[in-house]
Amino acid sequence: MKQLLVGLALALLVFTAPPRAAAEPLDRIVAVVNEDVVLQSELDRQVATLMTQYANNPQQLPPRDVLERQLLDRLILQKLQVERAEGTGVKVADAEVDQALTRMAQQNNLDVSQLRGAIEQQGINYDQFRKNVHDQLLVQRLRQRVAQSRVQVSDAEIDSLIKNGNLNRGQLHLGYIVISTPDGATPDQIDAARAKAEEAKKQIDGGMDFAAAAIRYSNAENALQGGDLGWRNRNELPPALVEAADKLQEGQTSEPLRGPNGFHLIKLLGKRESGAEMVTEYHARHILIKTSELVSSEQAEKTIEGIRKRVLAGEDFEKAAKESSQDEATARLGGDMGWFPLNGYGTRVAETLKAMSKGQVSEPFQTELGWHIMQLVDTRSTDKSGEMEREQARNILFQRKAEDDYESFLRQMRSEAYVEIRLPGAAAADAANKSGSS
Repeated sequence: MKQLLVGLALALLVFTAPPRAAAEPLDRIVAVVNEDVVLQSELDRQVATLMTQYANNPQQLPPRDVLERQLLDRLILQKLQVERAEGTGVKVADAEVDQALTRMAQQNNLDVSQLRGAIEQQGINYDQFRKNVHDQLLVQRLRQRVAQSRVQVSDAEIDSLIKNGNLNRGQLHLGYIVISTPDGATPDQIDAARAKAEEAKKQIDGGMDFAAAAIRYSNAENALQGGDLGWRNRNELPPALVEAADKLQEGQTSEPLRGPNGFHLIKLLGKRESGAEMVTEYHARHILIKTSELVSSEQAEKTIEGIRKRVLAGEDFEKAAKESSQDEATARLGGDMGWFPLNGYGTRVAETLKAMSKGQVSEPFQTELGWHIMQLVDTRSTDKSGEMEREQARNILFQRKAEDDYESFLRQMRSEAYVEIRLPGAAAADAANKSGSS
């Protein structure tokens, strides 16, 4: 359990809350971020969290002063993103936070109360942890809004990607380090970034673990997760990274690659090819009894349960749907929903379908429309390669542009913000970065 929660703490590193001390010493400000501040205690807690994660491999962490600067940069950026999200009307409802916590608990084979107990057992204040999850969702929504408002994919770009045969299938698992340069970087700043990238490569070749090098050197958002990008579709990655990865054997690290925002190192962690895009489709029927101001949820549930009993007793499902279903689109078809992918009718229908066998009639279940029963008619596996090609191309181009654009957005937001670094040893580096982007 301890290992599990340490992993959770790392995943939410800039969000995790501290243990409460009986008597805390006087705090000090280590950074001013517009009208907010970063306190030494906040930074110390982030350092402690990461050191706990690497307790068995402390040699993978950089010296404390380097680690503090890395974490301070991320705390500053996080505060700026939350501030921008709130200032532009981005909202996250309490119910969405509840859902996120439920998913987190399920992923770790816990219920929410057990998750809470495990978090508090590690000395983390649960209310603050919940707020931090809220902030994480807020930043995710900001990222989506920025992409939707700034990223455009034309039909000509989609045609070109498909026509030129660049819609390659397969996935790559990469480790990633970026030594970033500010917008409008001077030649000296570019040379300094190149030298830092070359030093990182030298250390990796000398035996330093790639994940440790990412924590020590990388400016990427995933640096504190060891630079692991996970499995990505080849076309979601910048072409230059894919080209470099194709020249590597598994386990090898590239030479520093010059990019528009700095210098990159990648490590090929894995490669897999994909064949046909096989999708499981479902053919089902359903009966709906709607809820309204005149029909309560309890009344609708009672009605649908009565219909289900009649069907189980031998009444034809199609006949019952035509007579009783209040779904205008399917009632006249005997409740026929046609063939559709698992999530074609939403999460609740998908969850019900996954637990059903052919011919089975479900228990009553509720959606925002009312109460349903459903009968699974059949399933099939379909090759959707041709149909999905164009949509895949659009998504690939959008994702690729969105990542580059959000990196640019973050650099611009950081350069425009009032940030005063008061952490000893970190202020000079921050001043050098800001002068290069002015």
